[in-house]
Amino acid sequence: MISINNLSFLIGSRALYDEADWHIKPGDRVGLIGANGTGKSTLLKIIVGEYAPSSGNISMAKDLRIGYLNQDLLSYDSHLPILAVAMEAFDRQNKLHDEIEELLKVIETDYSEDVLNKLAQKQEEFDALDGYNIEYRANEILAGLGFSTEDQKRPLNTFSGGWRMRVMLAKILLQDPDILLLDEPTNHMDLPSIKWLETYLAGFEGAIVIVSHDRYFLDKIINKTVESRKGKLTSYAGNYSFYLEEKELRAEIQRGEFKNQQAKIKQEERLIERFKAKASKAKMAQSRMKALDRMERVDDVDDDNPTVNFAFKFSKPSGRHVVRLENVSKSYPNIEILKNAEAVIEKGDKIALIGANGKGKSTLLRIIAGTEKFEGTCEIGHNVTTTFFAQHQLESLHLDNAILEELQAFAPKHTDTELRGILGCFLFTGDDVFKKIKVLSGGEKSRVALAKSLTTDSNFLILDEPTNHLDIQSVNILIQALQQYEGTFISVSHDRYFLDHVANKIWFIEEDKIKEYPGTYAEFEEWDAKRVKPVPKAIPVKPEEKKPAVKEPASPSTQQQLKKLNDKLKRTEDEIAVFEQNVKACEAELAKEEVFSNQHKLDETNKKYLAEKALLDAAQNTWEELAAEIMELEG
Repeated sequence: MISINNLSFLIGSRALYDEADWHIKPGDRVGLIGANGTGKSTLLKIIVGEYAPSSGNISMAKDLRIGYLNQDLLSYDSHLPILAVAMEAFDRQNKLHDEIEELLKVIETDYSEDVLNKLAQKQEEFDALDGYNIEYRANEILAGLGFSTEDQKRPLNTFSGGWRMRVMLAKILLQDPDILLLDEPTNHMDLPSIKWLETYLAGFEGAIVIVSHDRYFLDKIINKTVESRKGKLTSYAGNYSFYLEEKELRAEIQRGEFKNQQAKIKQEERLIERFKAKASKAKMAQSRMKALDRMERVDDVDDDNPTVNFAFKFSKPSGRHVVRLENVSKSYPNIEILKNAEAVIEKGDKIALIGANGKGKSTLLRIIAGTEKFEGTCEIGHNVTTTFFAQHQLESLHLDNAILEELQAFAPKHTDTELRGILGCFLFTGDDVFKKIKVLSGGEKSRVALAKSLTTDSNFLILDEPTNHLDIQSVNILIQALQQYEGTFISVSHDRYFLDHVANKIWFIEEDKIKEYPGTYAEFEEWDAKRVKPVPKAIPVKPEEKKPAVKEPASPSTQQQLKKLNDKLKRTEDEIAVFEQNVKACEAELAKEEVFSNQHKLDETNKKYLAEKALLDAAQNTWEELAAEIMELEG
């Protein structure tokens, strides 16, 4: 489908890619991952031809239809209603529709056979292209992405950037491309829309390449992971969770190879040092020196997972009740957010505030922070000191300051060593701390603003979308920081992995009230799936839509076949468990010094490891084939 060979791309003297290779096949569903600045978005632009590679080539079929969603589409502007903008995807159908309308006008005065034949041909082609249903399809996708029927009549230029991006996504999905290239598609999306997109992409028949920092989203969609790192593209045959396990496995093997090679190098160096001064052995020593110089060195494993190793201190703890909301009401023209709502935040609460966009999450945070007018009472508790983090605070960073200067001015009580330690945890190491704020990317500015928020002497944090613009590595750092934070916080985020690892209570706004679930996000999801919910707004239904056929029970022969396949699947699962244990045992052996320091033992153990790994791979392939057969029979 798309073949990338020996790709190099230079920015100045820096090689963003250095002879990288990647082949995208039909049906691939790939997560393109890597730290910010490793060239993921650049690679997508190279694929679609916006950037030219410095060397190497990209080949693809001439008629390949590519749907490309990127953040640059935010600048697209139109006075047309968003339904009309989304329907721009149907270029040929729209043209035919206009031609049919013209011919219908002509036929009012001209009944000639030529005009009737043209009209019949146009209508036949329009029908073949499903032209009579294009408005329904556009309506359906926009509804899934969170747009009400009334919203779809509003002009595009009346919506904020995040909502415009959803319209662009709808337009791309309606084009029915062979491959989707999606650069951070869940940015600015609420949880219901993310879940809808997951369901839609699960049924998409073409290939998909996704750049995303949402681990749960990637795990739901992808079947391959490609890591962009150090100018290369490394493939892993599984979703993001599989990638983490497989990368650690490869790292363990690499560590063993590195230790073994280092031991061999030291041994050779001792021999050379011992014999180079002896005339009878000098030739042998020279030969060994040359062999050592030619040896292809194994790199040690880099630590890609920095840990937060500083304590967040505040001079005084808060009282038991941090915030008390009573009879709180808030509304905008035509929208009621809260009506006589009540809630309490207690010391030690780690609250995730979730829900669809437009339900009032950010408004509620501003009410708690004291920056939004409302009716009712918001009482801040004894000794409560607050810090409010929101995306607009990125604009308050002093652009001419260096990163370290920005924190020094904000947190003068901290020493430079403490501040550099904090910045190190947020991936600003060495001379990075002297970079000017004005040269930083959006993600880097977010990290600086978050570091500032966490250096305050505050025992209560209010965080509005703190994970926006952060890569997976940075999200992990923020999770560690909040897990160590001993104060209280409330956070709005659409990143489910983040929510699941930091929150001990869930808040959601429903029927104009603040409702609470006392547990983790995963527990809330399970509870929410079972409860009877208020009736949502009606979603457009296709006129005269036929009811799905009732699924007939499987025939006895099919049931027997299913039983055999399930039995075989169970036996394969048992085999996989055994092979996995054997592989782990081999890995443990490879890491032992007595093995990697002995060439004979190392060769034997490595041979055994490769054999067990091959058996495991074969068993896993068998399991996948059996599972596919079972799913097909079950319908």
